[in-house]
Amino acid sequence: MAKKGPSSRIIAVTSGKGGVGKTNFAVNLALALRQMDYRVVLIDVDLGLANADIVLGITPKYNLGHVMQGEKTLQEVIMEGPLGLKIISGGSGITELANLDGWRLEAFVSSFEQLNQEFDYVILDTGAGVHRAVMSFVLAATDIIVVTTPEPTAITDAYGLLKIIHQRAGHAKVRLVVNMAKSPAEAETVAERLNSVLREFVRWEVEYAGYILTESQVVRAIAAQQPILLSFPSSMASRSIKRIAGVLAGEEGASQPMGFRGFFARVSGFLHI
Repeated sequence: MAKKGPSSRIIAVTSGKGGVGKTNFAVNLALALRQMDYRVVLIDVDLGLANADIVLGITPKYNLGHVMQGEKTLQEVIMEGPLGLKIISGGSGITELANLDGWRLEAFVSSFEQLNQEFDYVILDTGAGVHRAVMSFVLAATDIIVVTTPEPTAITDAYGLLKIIHQRAGHAKVRLVVNMAKSPAEAETVAERLNSVLREFVRWEVEYAGYILTESQVVRAIAAQQPILLSFPSSMASRSIKRIAGVLAGEEGASQPMGFRGFFARVSGFLHI
């Protein structure tokens, strides 16, 4: 049975480039935590691309932009997905956050504070790359998962992203997941290659959280707009994601949840730098 802390634990899932399976991982990680009886909300802050909605096969009617404009309440934009997973679409609201004046920003943040009592985990599916709006959400989180693949440009972009995270978010617990690997050995080689460069140039290394192997079931699940955890629960990918979720849940005390007020204070600060 899940144990509730004083504030939601916010985990940002990000990547140095697109096409590495970041959103699929974020969606399935959220579902894996739900299967462990945690209360989870997935927030798509991918600059309005709504990739998480596509993976889940749902179409959001409203997003955070409607909340910021005062057209809808936060509760009205929350959708329910599989296994009772709650989903919030960021939409245009992500880029508008930097333009909110004092009282509107306060009202927005206050509406989120109630979620601290409703959810154990908040999974942020951020955009790929190092755009300021993307990085503001990544750097504000206390838990960050960087997804990469063995493809050379993905590794290079992951290194660039990790270097920025280390320089600007020293408070965060950072983990690496290697997706689309041909074997566990290949994934471990990618992690060690990244850490070798990080140790040499920034005197730091990222925690290797695990891998997800390439398999036909993943492709079939994506084509069917269904999370692999539900369509192929016994697949290697599903087992790997559940294992990573188990590690996260087992480290509940590893990072101190700051709640939504502290999180959005950080986001706002990074947006206005």
